[in-house]
Amino acid sequence: MLIVLANDLPPAVRGRMKLWFIEPKPNVFVSGLKDSVANFVVDYLYQHCFSAAGVVIFKSIKQAPSYEIRTIGSPTKNLIELSGLQLIIEKTHSSE
Repeated sequence: MLIVLANDLPPAVRGRMKLWFIEPKPNVFVSGLKDSVANFVVDYLYQHCFSAAGVVIFKSIKQAPSYEIRTIGSPTKNLIELSGLQLIIEKTHSSE
C-alpha cells in the first residue's frame, strides 16, 4: 500500500498520480500498488516534485513496523524517529 500526502503538487504530477491512486480528499492519494510499481512511483515523485510540494509518503514494507515514512521538501507536519519507529508529530491545542 502507498499513501501520499502533499501540500502542493505540480499539475503534471497530480494528473499522473490519478492514474495509480484514488484521491479521497484533495492532495491525499491512496493506492494498493505492488512493491515494484510503488518503488517506481516513489522515484517518480522524488524526480518531479520540488521542495515546496511538502510530500509525505507512507509505504508498506515487510519488516516491522510494516511501514516507512519518507518526505520530500518541508511538509507541514514534523517527522521524528523514536526507538526505531517513525512518527508524525501532531500539535495539540492547550486551553489556557
